[in-house]
Amino acid sequence: MIRLGKQTIKLNNPPTIVNTASIVGPKESEGPLAKYFDQCLEDEFWGEKTWEKAESKIIKETVNSVISKSGIPSNDINFCFAGDLLNQCISSSFGLRELNIPFFGIFGACSTFVEGLCLASVFLDSGAANNILCATSSHFCSAEKQFRFPLELGNQRPPTAQWTVTGSGAVVVSKVGTGPYITHITPGKIVDMGIKDANNMGAAMAPAALDTLITHLNDTQRKPSYYDAIITGDLGHIGKEILIELAESKGFNIKNIYNDCGVLIFDKNSQDTHSGGSGCACIGTVFSGYFFKQLKNRKLNRILLIATGALTNATSSQQGESIPSIAHAVAIEN
Repeated sequence: MIRLGKQTIKLNNPPTIVNTASIVGPKESEGPLAKYFDQCLEDEFWGEKTWEKAESKIIKETVNSVISKSGIPSNDINFCFAGDLLNQCISSSFGLRELNIPFFGIFGACSTFVEGLCLASVFLDSGAANNILCATSSHFCSAEKQFRFPLELGNQRPPTAQWTVTGSGAVVVSKVGTGPYITHITPGKIVDMGIKDANNMGAAMAPAALDTLITHLNDTQRKPSYYDAIITGDLGHIGKEILIELAESKGFNIKNIYNDCGVLIFDKNSQDTHSGGSGCACIGTVFSGYFFKQLKNRKLNRILLIATGALTNATSSQQGESIPSIAHAVAIEN
């Protein structure tokens, strides 16, 4: 490994993303990317008694699917990095408690998926592991219950609000393989611009995405045009436009190659998701379902994946705290 500039690490032996798996809920199943997911659920409970148990089942079955698709026996997977939005990450720890693989429970809010890829890449490049599993999950109903209001209240959502994706994305990353490869990682710094509106996460997270994007480009001495696509996790429609404007003010034109998973996963006009998707599963499912296939088919050969996270909870919001945010990036190349 070689450190470039302030925060970026160039991997000497870039690990391969061997395979991916994704399961999504019913609303995501009605969206424009439905055909790319491995499984689309018909209801939010999936036979369980609670939304939290349903979320644990979703990540469990997604992980079982990616292990099977990878062709690597679970005994040969050295570590698992997984996390979610629920208190103490119970979706991941309960869902994967029978996995029998050394487990790191990680939390970066909605940036958790790429945080896991960053950590896995360092482990693999250092020789500490041969194969690693990374997974995340989220659930609209469990997230609303924990962070906002019980669904039974029927609270009206402002236009800036986003819809937490119900689903899970999982990947197996290996020390050897034929690509696509994770070539660089740029872990993010906490950025807090003082925004306090918990129903406007896109605005809160966009400055963190900008900071990581510019740092990555400066550290690697690359231009945005080096990439076929720059993809953020869940800024939504509002956060996406803010990032485009902020980047342009710093001299970086990303408009023609940039998109956001929270924009892509839902149809804004027909699905009434306001500013778009969010949640740990947003980037997890869209990458695992859609972008990985584009890379494997070589329709895309170089992408910069930037996952954004709002490092807040219900208590801090109720106490009037601002929303500190973070963004982690990985460069994935054929």
